[in-house]
Amino acid sequence: MDVWERLYFKGMARWLGTMQQINSKKVEGEFGWVSVGGTRYSKDIIIHADGAVTERQTQLSSGYKGDYFHLPLSENELGFLDAEKPEVVIIGAGHKAMLTLTPRAREIIEKYDHVVLSTPRTLERINKEQRRYVAIIHLKC
Repeated sequence: MDVWERLYFKGMARWLGTMQQINSKKVEGEFGWVSVGGTRYSKDIIIHADGAVTERQTQLSSGYKGDYFHLPLSENELGFLDAEKPEVVIIGAGHKAMLTLTPRAREIIEKYDHVVLSTPRTLERINKEQRRYVAIIHLKC
């Protein structure tokens, strides 16, 4: 292996290590709140593949409100997934796992390795996850 190949592989290893560090923020919470890396949130959130945390844009699914018992996670909220290219999508469906997905949202999620769990189990899963992930976390029901 020549010098350039060693530098390339060393750079790739450093980049991959950085990605694992980004996804290694401690996540904890209870009904109605979650803490990511020490920052507390009281609304549904998305932990993006780069480690950024944003509020879930539930208004994008509001057109489905009359069709479901609770506001579902719809395809309208998932447009960012293709750009982020997560290895796994983790969905915290609430403390009683009552968040539903629209049929089209399920189709989109099916393109990825994915898991839908209750939020407490999701938080445990996130803290153990080694792959590049996106997590969508519903904080209530």
